[in-house]
Amino acid sequence: MPELPEVETTRRGIAPHVEGQRITAVSLRETRLRWPVPETLPARLTGQRCHQVSRRAKYLLLRLDQGHLLLHLGMSGSLRILPQGTPAEKHDHLDLALDNGQLLRLRDPRRSGAVLWLDEAPERHPLLARLGPEPLSDAFTPETLQQACRGRKQAIKARIMDAATVVGVGNIYACEALFAAGIHPATAAGQIDFPALQRLHQAIRHILARAIAAGGSTLKNFQQADGQPGYFSQQLFVYGRAGEPCLRCGQPIEQIRQQGRSSWFCPGCQPETRPD
Repeated sequence: MPELPEVETTRRGIAPHVEGQRITAVSLRETRLRWPVPETLPARLTGQRCHQVSRRAKYLLLRLDQGHLLLHLGMSGSLRILPQGTPAEKHDHLDLALDNGQLLRLRDPRRSGAVLWLDEAPERHPLLARLGPEPLSDAFTPETLQQACRGRKQAIKARIMDAATVVGVGNIYACEALFAAGIHPATAAGQIDFPALQRLHQAIRHILARAIAAGGSTLKNFQQADGQPGYFSQQLFVYGRAGEPCLRCGQPIEQIRQQGRSSWFCPGCQPETRPD
């Protein structure tokens, strides 16, 4: 599933081609995504100019003359910049033709993404209104992380993946940040002292920044807007490496299940005791 670095990489890839351009035509081939795509969308979009491509958590927002287009890539979606006239394939559900001769194409094999029209201010939309701070913003501090963890019996990995705590820390980056901070993923959030939370805060920011610089992580089918893979997957210390030696201490990486997801950690570098 594309996580924050992949979505930010996508934003940076499409923005130079889309910002300032007018939408000259819209091809909507499939309306059955995570939520039904409004059939009035082509009429709403055609003729409007895109003034900005921004991101909030894992959502992309195209600010138009009137209103916003909200996009989510779901489990396996991608956005590509292609020449107009490029033949559509089976899972290519939406094309926005631009007056620079290019088109923005949404591909979503699992149809788990979203294409929604927003008349209201984006921050008021139910999908965005209750989100926590952006991890690379000044609003995310060691103190806000401490406040979110205080008194919590919830495992720290689940806590930092909760979008009310901080947005965009998906499974890959949660595992990697906890490894960098030396915290076992099953440790109760409220049991972690402030110095360790400071290390975790720094690790989250550092790892996400590195992942964005590397173009995200390609594990299965993520592609950047130009079709290139993300290269951060070559820098992973624990994610997906069960049984392999830790790159720091040599102990085998272990894998456990937490809330239906796999977690990877090094028992030597992350020795926190799991809760009973």
